[in-house]
Amino acid sequence: MSDPTPGYRGIGKSTLDRFDVSVWSEVEVKTGNGGFKGIILPRSETADDRHIVLKLSTGYNVGVAADSITGITAHGRREANYKIPEKEFPFDAGKSNITLFGTGGTIASRLDYRTGAVIPAFSPGELYGSVPELADICNLTTEKLFGVFSENMGPEQYIRLAQRIGETIAEGVDGIVIGHGTDTMHHTAAILSFMVQDSPVPIVMVGSQRSSDRPSSDAAINLIAAVKAAAQSDIAEVSVCMFGPTSDQYCLLHRGTRVRKMHSSYRSTFRTIGDVPLATINPEKIDYLRDDYKRRRDDRNVKINPAFEEKVTILYYYPNMTPDIVDAIVDKGYRGIVIAGTGLGHVNKPLYPALDRAAAKGVHIYMTVQTLWGYVQMYVYETGREIMGLGVVPAANMLPEVAFMKLSWALGQTDDRDEVRRIMLTPVVDETTEREPYNGYLIFQGEIPEVQAFLRTIKR
Repeated sequence: MSDPTPGYRGIGKSTLDRFDVSVWSEVEVKTGNGGFKGIILPRSETADDRHIVLKLSTGYNVGVAADSITGITAHGRREANYKIPEKEFPFDAGKSNITLFGTGGTIASRLDYRTGAVIPAFSPGELYGSVPELADICNLTTEKLFGVFSENMGPEQYIRLAQRIGETIAEGVDGIVIGHGTDTMHHTAAILSFMVQDSPVPIVMVGSQRSSDRPSSDAAINLIAAVKAAAQSDIAEVSVCMFGPTSDQYCLLHRGTRVRKMHSSYRSTFRTIGDVPLATINPEKIDYLRDDYKRRRDDRNVKINPAFEEKVTILYYYPNMTPDIVDAIVDKGYRGIVIAGTGLGHVNKPLYPALDRAAAKGVHIYMTVQTLWGYVQMYVYETGREIMGLGVVPAANMLPEVAFMKLSWALGQTDDRDEVRRIMLTPVVDETTEREPYNGYLIFQGEIPEVQAFLRTIKR
């Protein structure tokens, strides 16, 4: 006989047994703080034993403390089937051929409440069953390259991904979509922008902040927009396509070297920094926000240069940083350091001797700003001029993570100081810009009267 309360133990299980209810029962739960109506869900095998989990009619889940429950009344039973639906993806000779590479991020998915694991939809049939709108846009094939969390992406995955992109372009694909976890998607977008240059087709990265079983999921809208960008846009660059504003109006297409994840959980987490996005995309249309992008071509030519030096690091400067930090990095054999400095690109004077020693040992050191927006300006103050005299090179308005990826790529090709400097300071695709647009820096502070007045005028 199967366990009627899978995943439950301790006080959680005894509470279900006491009221004679089981997992998948539709129930009304009474507590000292009010009542809840929903379906009792299985618990993850690693969850605590002190809560009963309900799926409410809104689609959201809530954990109810078992020791607060005064009564549970069952009204029926409704066991869910979390198998991903699958339908044969239709082929249309008149539509673009798109390849979706999987790296481990779950774009369309369902949560298996019995184990807590996310079941990904990945085959064309599964994606069509989950997001049928994709068939209106393209002919889709999928290929799973890796199955890793995005924090585990590294040189092995970057190099293989770049190589496979080159091979797929040579095979005649019209566009490429890369499913990726959101946490480090901007890092991968940056390195691919350097490893894969002058692509004739769009290369679009996409992920989701919330799984598909949640009513607020951004998975479907992101995937639809990313596939549309790959199939129909004229932007032949590495880009990130993710949820735009706080409502489901459109997605934003961000250039791969100017994008960053800016919030841990918001759907609208990705922002173009110090510049403006490439386009807005919804199921009906693509609206281009700029015209200085690299355009789609009919040839199959692409430059693949998957170089990467692993002995590179980012040093985030903080007050009272001591020189032993720099010395330790050098002693460990690191060949490159990207500093995220304060203000216009500064560190304290006690670091000067360590930076001088590092440069004397051939370590390549580049300065960025931890403010993210704005430029390194090391000629303004004496501090900056002194630091440059130690061999630290200002990296304009390159984002710290982008500078890290570019220095890793540069040192994977050469250790010649002049050549590394040339590579670092020669823009590939707007990783540094001559100027930031007047509207490239906008941060709204909540509760400021004029901001609140503005927010009341827009769609929530």
